[in-house]
Amino acid sequence: MTQHPRLSRRLGLGDAIFIGLGSMIGAGVFAAFAPAAATAGWGLLVGLVVAAIIAYCNATASAQLAAEYPSSGGTYLYGRERLGEWWGFAAGWSFVIGKTASCAAMALTFAAYAAPAGWGKPVAALAVACLVLVNYFGVTRTALVTRILVVVSLLVLTVVVAAGLASPPAAPEVSGAWPAGMFDAGVYGILQSAGLLFFAFAGYARIATMGEEVRDPTRTIPRAILAALGIVVVVYAIVAVVALRTLGPAKLGLSAAPLVDVVVAGGWDWATPVVQVGAAAASLGALLALIAGIGRTSLAMAREGDLPRFLEAVHPRYRVPHRAELALGAIVIVVVLLADLRGAIAFSSFGVLLYYFIANLAALGQESSVRRFPRWLQVVGMAGCLLLVAMLPPLGIAAGVAVLAVGLGGRLLLRR
Repeated sequence: MTQHPRLSRRLGLGDAIFIGLGSMIGAGVFAAFAPAAATAGWGLLVGLVVAAIIAYCNATASAQLAAEYPSSGGTYLYGRERLGEWWGFAAGWSFVIGKTASCAAMALTFAAYAAPAGWGKPVAALAVACLVLVNYFGVTRTALVTRILVVVSLLVLTVVVAAGLASPPAAPEVSGAWPAGMFDAGVYGILQSAGLLFFAFAGYARIATMGEEVRDPTRTIPRAILAALGIVVVVYAIVAVVALRTLGPAKLGLSAAPLVDVVVAGGWDWATPVVQVGAAAASLGALLALIAGIGRTSLAMAREGDLPRFLEAVHPRYRVPHRAELALGAIVIVVVLLADLRGAIAFSSFGVLLYYFIANLAALGQESSVRRFPRWLQVVGMAGCLLLVAMLPPLGIAAGVAVLAVGLGGRLLLRR
């Protein structure tokens, strides 16, 4: 049996929770609420519940699979072990391409808040390079920086909520009917908002991809995944209610910087730079955790020959997959310089939902002796993933199918 260089188990429960929080908070609070409100109005809150339920089902699958297979790779590993090589490859390829697009989206979001006019793409590329360097010098440094960024983000969100509660509610003609107006957008509008908001929950699996670096992974990973998801659901719900109450769904749906508009509506103009700093910090936190997670999945795929073997190297001192992360950084910088934010998010959602569909399918067949959650959660998770995929823009679906086909076709040719 081939012996691969191993990563070091240096992360505790708190580190793992913060990595999960850092992966989620940056994506949703500062990016997804405005388009979700434009789609569903007050129905955004129903969409948030739907997205959270599907995310919970997916999280239970990732948690119990990670407890049985505590190694790097996430659903790539689980799919190979339980469903076969091709399923595992489909999951790993979907994760890598989807999350590479997410890296670009987070870098561009950071630059939108932090860069001077006209400097967005260069600043985004510089941010990617700097965070790849942070990951290069060890996973404990990644966890430390992620803790700092998450704390900054939560403090800023506290300011936003306080400002929103200090302002009078939006006028009825602006805010719309409440609570009856929650269903005015219809089933399609609500489900479309759920699809947009699911992007904001997609970070909890980052903990599972780092299973080889977590101490006592059988206990730590399931607890960390569910704890991080629970905290984020509460934070999102509070911020969503405050933003809808303060701005009304119409204004929220049109806002380019909704949380900045909330503090301005509350008369807290002085807090505008604070919110901008918080948005930038949250985006950096998500980007940092994304780079770490994709690097570990790429490492696992390289070990099996599904990516070039060159990428399976582990740094002799820092014990990180340094070649995989450097290669990822180079690719993300190219995407940042060429792509736009909306296209990156739509493409990412396709890959992420397919990844979680395979996770649920793999967990569905686990033996009763290792199960921690009932099987029906995996059935709901699979159906939910397919439903949200159907809600994505057609161009995003087409691009996702095309790139997935390229990956599968390339593997088939190489194997032959």
